[in-house]
Amino acid sequence: MDEIDLRILKILQYNAKYSLDEIAREIRIPKSTLSYRIKKLEKDGVIKGYYAYINPASLNLDYIVITSVKAKYGKNYHVELGNKLAQIPGVWGVYFVLGDNDFIVMARYKTREEFMEKFLERVMSIPEVERTSTQVVVKIIKESPNIVIF
Repeated sequence: MDEIDLRILKILQYNAKYSLDEIAREIRIPKSTLSYRIKKLEKDGVIKGYYAYINPASLNLDYIVITSVKAKYGKNYHVELGNKLAQIPGVWGVYFVLGDNDFIVMARYKTREEFMEKFLERVMSIPEVERTSTQVVVKIIKESPNIVIF
């Protein structure tokens, strides 16, 4: 991946609706070259898809929780428990981590009651979960779906 590919990724990440003409003009490469490079980035799995960035607050999904999960060790526990956590409605991030806890789970809900019903009750019923610690986000300082490309 060279500097041109990185510039293409930055532009598409900022706004995937830019036309090939606009991108080619900005990067100063032929449209055919641009098209080839984008297809290659898609084929290589660098570009995994194109999405609309939806404001969660517009859907009243502003009750954000970050939960640390300590698991009971067992064979493939990280795969099995990770998959169970990922299937819970409202969960948008599950990370297997090293340290005192085994997973960090990030989720969004409309209300505290919805969080309790859809998330907490389900997590507490999973046998592989030893304990959890949940933090509620009070204010978002920075949040971005974009990958920092240098």
